[in-house]
Order: sequence, then C-alpha cells, then structure tokens
Amino acid sequence: MKTIRNLATATAIMLGTAGLASAQTLNFAYDADPVSLDPHEQLSGGTLQLSHMVFDPLVRWNKDLGFDGRLAESWDRVDDTTVRFNLRKGVKFHSGDEMKAEDVVYTIERLKNSPDFKGIFSGWASATAVDDYTVEVKTDGPSPLVLHTATYVFPMDKDFYTEGGDEVVKHGNSFASSNVSGTGPFTIAEREQGVKVVFERNPDYWDTNSPGNVQTAVLTPIKEAPTRVAALLAGDVDFIAPVPPTDLERIEADENVNLVTMTGTRIITLQLNQKRHEALADPKVRKAIVHAINNEGIVEKIMKGFGTAAAQQSPEGYVGYNPDLTPRFDVAKAKALMEEAGYADGFEATMMCPNNRYVNDFKICEAAAAMLAKINIKIDLTTMPKAQYWPKFDERAADIMMIGWHADTEDSANFNEFLTMTPNADTGKGQYNSGNYSNAKVDELTMASLTETDPAKRAEMLQEVEKILYDDAAYVPLHWQDLAWAARKGVDIEPVLNVMNFPYLGDLVISE
Repeated sequence: MKTIRNLATATAIMLGTAGLASAQTLNFAYDADPVSLDPHEQLSGGTLQLSHMVFDPLVRWNKDLGFDGRLAESWDRVDDTTVRFNLRKGVKFHSGDEMKAEDVVYTIERLKNSPDFKGIFSGWASATAVDDYTVEVKTDGPSPLVLHTATYVFPMDKDFYTEGGDEVVKHGNSFASSNVSGTGPFTIAEREQGVKVVFERNPDYWDTNSPGNVQTAVLTPIKEAPTRVAALLAGDVDFIAPVPPTDLERIEADENVNLVTMTGTRIITLQLNQKRHEALADPKVRKAIVHAINNEGIVEKIMKGFGTAAAQQSPEGYVGYNPDLTPRFDVAKAKALMEEAGYADGFEATMMCPNNRYVNDFKICEAAAAMLAKINIKIDLTTMPKAQYWPKFDERAADIMMIGWHADTEDSANFNEFLTMTPNADTGKGQYNSGNYSNAKVDELTMASLTETDPAKRAEMLQEVEKILYDDAAYVPLHWQDLAWAARKGVDIEPVLNVMNFPYLGDLVISE
C-alpha cells in the first residue's frame, strides 16, 4: 500500500525548492480563518477562499462572470445532458501524485455526499472517467448550469484521502479536516486554528503562466474590523478583507494604501408576507411600500456609498439582469397608491431583521420603518442576532422580514428558486420566500430556464421574470452589498479580485 505523505512531509518537499523564485511574503488578515482544510465540510466564503489557494477548480469565474479553464483545459457539450471535460496532463498533487480523471470522479462523488454541497450537485446524475484525462458528466435533464457547478469541483488526491480516511465530518476531526493534497499554487506549512495559517509556494505548480510571485503567505484572522484596519495602516499586514464602510474614507486618504471596491452580487431585500397581513396581499400596497423606501438614500447615508441601489434581484452581469428596471423612490406616488388601495390612513405591521448578519442591517431596517411612517404604515420593529433571527425567519414570524442572498451558482435562476418561487416544502423551491409570494408565470419561467440551454432564450426568460417581480412589487429590493479590500502600495490586489470574493492569491504580484 502506498505510504501517505502527510502535511509535514509535503511541506518539507516544498520548502526545499521554495528559494528558486524571488522571495516575496504576503501577510494578510481576513475576519476569520477557515474552520477546516476539508473543501467539502462547509459551504462558505472562507472555505472557497482557501480552496482557491491550495486546490484548483475545473473551471473558475473571471471578472466578466465568464469561465476560464483551469484543471479542465477544455470542455465539450456532447448533448443536452452530457458534458465532457478534457483535463490538463502532467498536473501534480502536493503529494507528488499525478491528477487524473479518477481523482475528479472521486471528488464529484464526495461532493454529492457532502451535507453542504449535495444540493448544488443534485442534478448531476453521474460522473465517469472515459480515460485518464477525460471526465464525462451526465445531468438528470438538460442543464445550462454545468459550468457554473463545475466551479465548485476542486479535484482532490484520491489515493491520499482514501488512505487517510476520506469521510466528510461536520465540525469534527477527520483526516481531511487537517491534511491536504491539492493541485493549487500553495501548500500549507503551518496552521493554528484561530491564530494563523502559513502557506508556502508550490514549486511544482502546473500554471507556469501565472504572474504570481508570493512565496510565503501568512493569514492572520482578525475578527474586529477596527483592529484589522489598524493593522494595515500600521504596516503589520499587507492586505485585509473585508474593509468596513466606516473606514473607507480613512483608508482612501492614506497615501501608503490602495483601496479596491466593486459592486457585489448579494442582494439585500425586505419580503412582504402576503398570507400573514391582508394589506400586503394588495399589489398597490406593495408598490406603495417600494415607492416609499428610498434605497438610494439608504446606500448614500447608511451604507456610506458601500452598496448599489437595486430594482431587481439580478446584478449587472447576470443573465437575468434587466437594464430597463430602475429604483423608484417617490413618496407622493406611494401616498396615492395607498389611497387607491383604501389604506390612506395606513395600518400597523411587524418587521424583524438581524442585527449582525449584513452590513448595517438593523440600521437599514430602522430607516425603512421611518420611511414607511411617512405613508402611515406604523412598524413594530424587532432586531436580533442572526442565531436567533433565522429560526424566526423560518417561522415567518413577522409581516416584513429581511433577507440577503448571493446566488450559489452566480446565476439569476438561483434567486428565483429560493426567494420568489411559490414555497413548496416537497421540492424546496421558495424555501426562503418568507413573503409567500406566488406567481404561476414566475414558477413556469424559472423552471423552464433550468433546462433551457440556448443562452438567448434563457436570458429572455429570466429577464421577463425580473419584470414580473418588479411590476408585482413582489418584495422590496434594497441594494447589492458592495465589496471592499485594501492593501499596502506595491501589493497589486486589483487583478486577483472578483465579485465572488475569492481572491486568486496564486496570481498576486508584489512589486515592493
């Protein structure tokens, strides 16, 4: 039986040749470190950020929300339910083993059994190794989202993990949670949970065209935002994320630091429960609420510009984004709609929001409540920590509830599936639709979009959904939450950043 080369052994191999390239060290701070080294234990931003450092995906997103081949050199759609991925040859895992099709198949099967990832892969009926460098994926039906899903496939070293013990253990100690053999630009030299993770450059990295010159990267988790910012400004770290809105001006004014911001893809919304409150079942009332809430003002005053006012779920760049839809703050129009609906004197409603889940979440809700008071809707607002909020959200415990959503597949249909389709406990559709909104045409178009492989037809369907939701005032769109990073001058972070917030640090260039 092959001897397992553990983390320390693999690291020793790395360190022996690390000096061959120009030695550059990156000290960086995130608000948390990954809870595990197992890329399938937890579906979270931290896990995916780690995966892009020590593993490589089959394909990855680029800045234009298109796909770049990584471990899949190319791919071919054989028919509506079959895609073949052609793998790069000569790619080595950190253990020294060559990556082959059986490793990719093993990884996909593991993802399908992961509690956190299996939902994303539920439509993948099978994955088969056609030969050593070809993997064939079959889906349950026609699927336009195979490449979207493939961004989650970070091939794992089958021999390394099966010999060590390959089970996925949530919040437990497993071989995979503390040992890693990926194909990525870095291996892990040292890890102390909650204190630091030390990455070393992989001297056998397959991507010889990568401009990256970081040889050592040290991640220090700093939970408190002011402390994280202070560490950057003092020169103790080179790169931080996230940057809080309250410190954007301070960082921008520092001549030794560069700030990079971009519109994110997480939509922040208020949902209006039509079953719980009679008035909210009236489209005119819902439209009045949308017109009464100044989401552009919220972005400017509360978010300090750290957001992009929204009129729909899909951000620009998504296939369903409808450029004809714009924010519509107009108090006079809101009052007229209330009068038309027979609610000129207003009504009372309850609102619940988290106070530590989204940027300035409770402040946004306080502002929305004050705005609704101007059209005689008296809001009884309750805010609470997210640990208490989510059970209340599941109960639909208030008339108006906040939810933010980032599409797991970076695709418009994902918003509809979870937020605006008719709730269905059996299928899971509309699982987070606390407004109980239901429109048969939205359901029909969304389901059709999940099997439509013609990009133009699919875009037309999803843009029509956005227009229906807009005309119905199905929910209150607030803003897409912006993203911000900062680094000292000489650390060129802009080219490696993206709206998914998975910095490709393997390509990072430090010039000084």
